[in-house]
Amino acid sequence: MIKALLLLYAIWGFNWVVMKVASFYFPPITFSCYRFLSGALVLLLFNLWLRLPLPPRRYWKWIIITGLLQIAINSAAIQTGMNSLNAGLVAVLNYSMPMWVAILAHFFLHERLTLRKIIGIFISLSGLCILMNIDTAGNMSDILLCIGAAIAAAISGVIIKYQDMTMKKKDCTMIQYTTWQMTAGAIFLLLFDMCIEQGPVTWNATAVACLVYNGVLASALAFFLWNFILTQMEASKASIATLVVPVVGVLCGIIFLGETMYWNTALGMILILAGILLIVLQKSPLKLHPKISITAKK
Repeated sequence: MIKALLLLYAIWGFNWVVMKVASFYFPPITFSCYRFLSGALVLLLFNLWLRLPLPPRRYWKWIIITGLLQIAINSAAIQTGMNSLNAGLVAVLNYSMPMWVAILAHFFLHERLTLRKIIGIFISLSGLCILMNIDTAGNMSDILLCIGAAIAAAISGVIIKYQDMTMKKKDCTMIQYTTWQMTAGAIFLLLFDMCIEQGPVTWNATAVACLVYNGVLASALAFFLWNFILTQMEASKASIATLVVPVVGVLCGIIFLGETMYWNTALGMILILAGILLIVLQKSPLKLHPKISITAKK
């Protein structure tokens, strides 16, 4: 589990650098469309190589719904919000997802929304606001759109976790589910891209490299890892753990793009990690020595 989380942090964290470079060559929604189409193609070829069958019929409703929510709606809404909002504000609104997951998981997954979780989420989101140095000015409709994007991703995560908890027959592997979820989401994005006029694409070696990284690693592999992690731990804990991604992303910007490390950057990172540790690390119960027994007095 730790290895999967670390790999996810590395892939999505470095993708902050890749996405900044890609913005010089692709219109935002077009790039998201190409990214998930190529990611779906990689996963489909992998399924073909493993000779995996189609998921059973009863899963298709949820595959399509989560593909629409997590892939299409989340990506399109975030990219649209970028039109009028500061990039830092968009990142903060999108990474409010753990808060929504915790609330939904309390009601639908029987994961208690404890005071510890509430405090941890508040500390981490406060750190994210400081880290991104957000400017809260912007079109209110786009702010609500980005919040909606975070809620869409949260609903998708809760659905995937619920499907895993209630699955009586393990007849749909996570690689199958992720493949067709991404395929469904990519098709929705393609239709959206075709209906709304986008800018031109500048093709060169750098643009292709950005697309390959996003298709193979940041989409195909990373979304499989995310869905797998969701099945292995509480949805609320898994989602709050993803707040390490912007920390890695900012560090990658400093290392690879020469961005400046300010005091608020360091403070934001510390608060994010402190909030995550508060939630994820549970206190171990005290264990008695095996020779000591306690009996109830009658």
